[in-house]
Amino acid sequence: MTQTPLYKRFSASLDALLANKVAREETHTVTHTATRGLTVALSGGVDSMVLLHLCHHYVQIHPHLALQAIYVDHGLSPNSLQWQTFCQAQCDALAVAFTPVSVKVLAQNRQSLEAQARTARYEALDKRADQGHALVLGQHGDDQVETFLLRLKRGSGLKGLGAMHAHSTLPSGRVCLRPLLSSERADIEAYAQAFGIAHIEDESNLSDKFDRNFLRNQVLPLLKSRFSGFIPSVMRTVELLQGQQALLDEITQADLAQCRSELSLSVSRLAQFAPLRQQNLVRAWLAEQGVQMPSQKQLDQILSQALNARADAQMTVSLSGGQVRRFREQLHWVTEQPPRQAQYDVGLTRVALDGNTTLSVIEGQGVRHPTADERVSVRFNCLNEKVKPPGRSGRNTLKHWLKDYDVPTWERSRVPLIYYNDELVQVVGFFVNEAYASSQGLSWKLEDARNTKNR
Repeated sequence: MTQTPLYKRFSASLDALLANKVAREETHTVTHTATRGLTVALSGGVDSMVLLHLCHHYVQIHPHLALQAIYVDHGLSPNSLQWQTFCQAQCDALAVAFTPVSVKVLAQNRQSLEAQARTARYEALDKRADQGHALVLGQHGDDQVETFLLRLKRGSGLKGLGAMHAHSTLPSGRVCLRPLLSSERADIEAYAQAFGIAHIEDESNLSDKFDRNFLRNQVLPLLKSRFSGFIPSVMRTVELLQGQQALLDEITQADLAQCRSELSLSVSRLAQFAPLRQQNLVRAWLAEQGVQMPSQKQLDQILSQALNARADAQMTVSLSGGQVRRFREQLHWVTEQPPRQAQYDVGLTRVALDGNTTLSVIEGQGVRHPTADERVSVRFNCLNEKVKPPGRSGRNTLKHWLKDYDVPTWERSRVPLIYYNDELVQVVGFFVNEAYASSQGLSWKLEDARNTKNR
């Protein structure tokens, strides 16, 4: 088996993918976590059963790797428990650790049953795979071509047409490897037949009501019969697209480095780029914030308002989960935050403002200690309160001073204000009331609540 062309391609691909995992961690200065084993996503179909046997031979040659298989029952077929029993028996025969898991796929609007099942499957695989294991998936070259055609039908751009990558990472950090992407379905089926590898047939694969099945059963056979080498040609195209996307990603990161200031984006620097690069920059910046990609209309609106409106104009473009806003020539991604509530007579104790932030008191330069008849409170959004910071001329409203300190409008209502009775004595994080200033007094500071829980 190990001398067959399929195993040699598989082994070389898996060697490179595992080496690539280490290289990625070193490039991103991540503490290297050696792969302890492989977890095969096992459905019982011919692709996954051949993958199981290939991985079984691979770990025999690389004994430092453990091998696990996970069967995910979506509950969509009356035969799913029989398939689970079959997979269990095949793993027992190979002495491979087997983990069955059941998931519920609930119908949702605007999402296909296939997509929902795929999401549930990946979540289950990630959750039940052993720690330190890479997920090994059985997608092959024909699957890659199907994905390419599906995304072509949807009008996907360069990134989408790049289809599946041999190496990808789940949100949890779990690595997914697809070492069969360079092999065709015919090669996998021939391998199964040559070595008598048993497998099941999922009856749903015959139904052309699913787009992928229609391509697999009706379209690809016709294309392959008409055009010799069609699958390898499309696979080469996908590889070229992936390479071009990787180059674009490098250019994008260089552009972002020029325009980004912490989490905001410089409008003046953005304006120096050509329109297509501006669009690419904004998309990449929003992706860093975990924002669902805007439509072309929304993207045009963001750029139009950011680049063409007056410098002091209020800009707000609402997207799913938040807003793009501008302040002082910077674009910000703003999510709605619950208002902070005033707290009275808190003394000098630590105060929890919300689940993520606390206020603590430290000795030193700040405001004088409160007297016995002064009650300490924390208030918010008192923007018309008049106060004089040290060294500034005259009293003015808090709104004026926060604008002067470059605090964006949407953050001003959340700035903690320390009061002695009804006198504002400190604007936390910015300045103190000059009339209460003391070099040997107190100062309130914001802390991350997650870092203070165990104190």
